[in-house]
Amino acid sequence: MNFRAVLFGFLLGVVFFFLPPFPPLAYGQERIHTVQRGENLISIARTYGVRSEDIASLNGLSDPNRLLVGHRLRIPPAGQSGTGSLVTAAAAQERSFTTYVAQRGDTLFGIARQFSVTVGAIREANGLSENYMLRAGDTLRIPGTSAGAPLVSTPAAATVRWPVTAREVSTMTGKLSGVIITGTRAESVISLTHGVVLSAGPFQGFGRVVIVQTEGGYLYVYGGNESLSVREGDRVGPGTELGRLGIDDISNRPQLFFMVYRNNVPIDPALAPRA
Repeated sequence: MNFRAVLFGFLLGVVFFFLPPFPPLAYGQERIHTVQRGENLISIARTYGVRSEDIASLNGLSDPNRLLVGHRLRIPPAGQSGTGSLVTAAAAQERSFTTYVAQRGDTLFGIARQFSVTVGAIREANGLSENYMLRAGDTLRIPGTSAGAPLVSTPAAATVRWPVTAREVSTMTGKLSGVIITGTRAESVISLTHGVVLSAGPFQGFGRVVIVQTEGGYLYVYGGNESLSVREGDRVGPGTELGRLGIDDISNRPQLFFMVYRNNVPIDPALAPRA
C-alpha cells in the first residue's frame, strides 16, 4: 500500500468530510478499483456487473481468494466476458499502433485522452511501471491507432501552464489521482485560478499543502511547499504565489504534488481550467 497516499488521503478526508466517498477511477473504458477492507473478488465483480473470473484473468491473479487492502484492480468493461475476448482485444491493439513523442507538460492522462485509449493500455504497450516518470522527448507506442502513422507532436501540450516551471511531469500512483511536477527548489508555486484558500498548512509526507476552492465545483490541491504565502480564507487569482517549492523527503527532489477535483471526482490536472 502507498503509505504516502494513505496519509494524504486522510488529509483530504478531513477537508472533504461533508462529501460522499470518491467513486472508482475510470480511464477511458478501463476502470480501476482499489480493494477495501471486507471485499472479495465476487463482491467487486457484482459491483461492476462483470465476472470474477474476468477480473482475475485481466489482473493475473494466481489466487483470487487473496486480495490485499489497497491493491488496485483493473476492471473489464461490463458485458465483456470470457478470457478469450480479452486476449483477442489485446492482440488487435498490438497489431496497430502509432508513435508519440512526449512534449513538455504532457501527462499519461492527457495522452490517453487524446488518443482515446486507457493509461493502462499505454503502460502495457510500452512496458511501463506505475512509477514511470514521463519526460519530454520520450517516445511512446500508442495501441489501437493507425499503424505506421508519423510521429505526432502536440503544440497545445507544450504550452500547458503548471503551478511551477515543469522540468518533469509524472503520474501519481496509489489511491490519489494527479501529477508530480519536478521544478526548482524555492521557486514560486502559483495559483492557476481565481478562488478561496480552503486549507493551508503542513502535512506529514507532503510538506505544506494549499487547497484552493473555485467556482464550478473545483478543488485545486498544491502539495510539496516548504513555505506558504497564503492563509485559510485568502482570496487568490491566477499568478498569486501560494508558497515556495520544497524538497520531497522521499525522492530528495523539488517536487509539487498537484491534484484537481470537480464535484469530488478527480480529473486530469493538465485539462483542468486555467483562469
